[in-house]
Amino acid sequence: MFSLVDCNNFYASCQRVFEPKLEGKPVVVLSNCDGCVIARSNEAKALGIKMGEPFFKVKQLVKAHQVAVFSSNYALYGDMSSRVMDILKEYAPKVAVYSVDEAFLSLAGMNYHNLTTWAVELKETVRRCVGIPVSIGIAPTKTLAKAANYVAKKNPVFGGVFDMSEERLQQQMLALMPVEEVWGVGRQYARWLQQHGITTALQLRDMEIRAVRQKMTVVGERMVRELRGESCLPLEEVPAEHKTIACTRSFNSLQTSFVQLREAVSCYTARAAEKMRTKQLYCARMQVFIRTNGFSSSEKQYSNACQISIPFPSQNTGELIAYAIKALEKIYRPGYSYKKAGVIFTELRTKAQLQPELFHQPDITSETLMATIDQLNQRYGRNMVRFASMGYQQSWKMQQAYKSPSYTTNWKELLVVSA
Repeated sequence: MFSLVDCNNFYASCQRVFEPKLEGKPVVVLSNCDGCVIARSNEAKALGIKMGEPFFKVKQLVKAHQVAVFSSNYALYGDMSSRVMDILKEYAPKVAVYSVDEAFLSLAGMNYHNLTTWAVELKETVRRCVGIPVSIGIAPTKTLAKAANYVAKKNPVFGGVFDMSEERLQQQMLALMPVEEVWGVGRQYARWLQQHGITTALQLRDMEIRAVRQKMTVVGERMVRELRGESCLPLEEVPAEHKTIACTRSFNSLQTSFVQLREAVSCYTARAAEKMRTKQLYCARMQVFIRTNGFSSSEKQYSNACQISIPFPSQNTGELIAYAIKALEKIYRPGYSYKKAGVIFTELRTKAQLQPELFHQPDITSETLMATIDQLNQRYGRNMVRFASMGYQQSWKMQQAYKSPSYTTNWKELLVVSA
């Protein structure tokens, strides 16, 4: 048996935890530079605000209905996610974090006679201890658990918990579930299935395996078998290895200066290197890109990228910044107004995968230096210790006009309660 726990409207719910007055009111969270809507409360969805919609298009609607607006606060969301996951680990023997707001739980070997009672208790504990509402689906396979979670979330009558263990319930609910809502059915597959008269999850479940495999490969076959109650997808407690680590941002205003672009690329490289070190990985190849605003018809357009190999894989921020600036020098063109830049580490190695070269002497002090810088920045604030090329003015820094305090990750922004 598996359970899928999904945090409801996670980013919006995180904001409500610290502003309870927003309960029952429309809330939206915006993407980097406050460009698009990336999270909505149920009340905001009811107003017709769509996921991914540019913010400027809904400003009038936001104003008319007094919608609470927040810039992305990823430090807060990451910390709240960790708190939720810690509680889940107390309630199940095995937990696999699927995303920042979802986790699969293995219920194998548990002694609970009534899994619905167990799920209700878990749901109430998360709400009481963290303040985040969750929906919980229970079923014999991961795909069915996803479907059960869909039912729990879409039907208030179930109170956010639905146990789809019984085959009778599976048949009833899959018959009501649109095929495009099945976990693993993307837009193209959904279109193909609908063209062939397959519009519900039940119809997909009952398709001939050979036909499914021919069009949707072995992935589709596993999906159908899972819908039939045959567990084909194991619980993955260990996250999959990272293939890339990226840091890309849009600027709050158009940038023309190479100096400003160099600052941005240096900061993005430093951020990506910091992420990489938390995974204990090393970079062997990176890509740097810059581009103008593709949505502007009045501006000249230019976009380019450069890939550069690192002779000996590194996790040293200073060394990686030097390579990133070399790549930027190759692609920068004066006379253009740049809207976005980014750094992507594309070939990552573990320490065990590093192959020493005959004439290369690794710097044994480098890792100690990086660890010390990371510790100082964690203690005193991000970029408290920085490389000179990262600059200080940072006129390109992304806009966050509606950012809330980082209530749980910054001592200076702790919530103050007055008696």
